[in-house]
Amino acid sequence: MRRSYIVGNWKMNGSFAAFGEAQAIAAAAAAHPNIDVAICPPFTLVGPMANALPGFAIGGQDCHAADAGAFTGSVSAPLLVDAGAKLVIVGHSERREGLNETNDMVKAKAGAALGAGLGVIVCVGEPLGVREAGGAVQYVLDQVAGSLPYALLAEPSRVAIAYEPIWAIGTGLTPSIEDIAEMHGAIRGTLGEAGELMAILYGGSVNGDNAAEILALDDVDGALVGGASLTAGKFVPIIEAAAALPG
Repeated sequence: MRRSYIVGNWKMNGSFAAFGEAQAIAAAAAAHPNIDVAICPPFTLVGPMANALPGFAIGGQDCHAADAGAFTGSVSAPLLVDAGAKLVIVGHSERREGLNETNDMVKAKAGAALGAGLGVIVCVGEPLGVREAGGAVQYVLDQVAGSLPYALLAEPSRVAIAYEPIWAIGTGLTPSIEDIAEMHGAIRGTLGEAGELMAILYGGSVNGDNAAEILALDDVDGALVGGASLTAGKFVPIIEAAAALPG
């Protein structure tokens, strides 16, 4: 059975002063062992947080497809592992849109991360124009098909997909419950047997007010949370909403 999975993506936010928030979040996660919780802080905090919070999952927000080499400013999957990371996000729309990352690039990064022993969250999601034109489901399924590494077939439980409609990220807007259910069901259906073992997360303006309704959907296994994950006061209610779901 798939466990609920709640992941905080701190993006380019947080400093050593934020350790108190991370500690409070980790304590809340420990109080709810029936779900899995992780934080993906900026790379500068991955090692310190992993050392300070043993037993709590800390992850990276991206990795390079190569294990090492002349790639100034990049971080490889083995370096994340060396810093204490347990997982990594790849293919976030802020990288697909802002840095022109393609499905092939995301697939290569995901494969490198799996090869290094990390869990992987592969992000997919449509822009508003595609949603309004009625092409959202096919657009996202094409991303799924193009972004997942073949290695996941051997260990699908180490891969999660995060559906984040681009127009809902950080805007306060969310798709209807029916639209979320349709998309998650379509993603699960296209994955075949592997889909039964893979977590499918929803992301895009998730907060303590809407988390319970979203997380209760059959094919929603958790959430990838942005701004609301930066403080325990906003993130813990989402954790508690997941923990309160029937087992």
